[in-house]
Amino acid sequence: MPAIVGAIQIINIGSSGVFHIGDVFHIGPNSVTKTFAGAGSFNTGEQVSVYNAQNSTNTLDTDAADQPITLTL
Repeated sequence: MPAIVGAIQIINIGSSGVFHIGDVFHIGPNSVTKTFAGAGSFNTGEQVSVYNAQNSTNTLDTDAADQPITLTL
């Protein structure tokens, strides 16, 4: 249903956020990210003890696109 909208001030919209005014059929925000982390990077807890004698994280990625996002309705 149409509406009359007054003044709007947008300060910030995140990378996967959506700002919408008016009628809409489908809104589907998409975001893509790639994370590289070495051994023991995502450990959580009160007493975590990690010993990695020699560690190497391979960040070489020669793919043009790993998992492309396409329009889906």
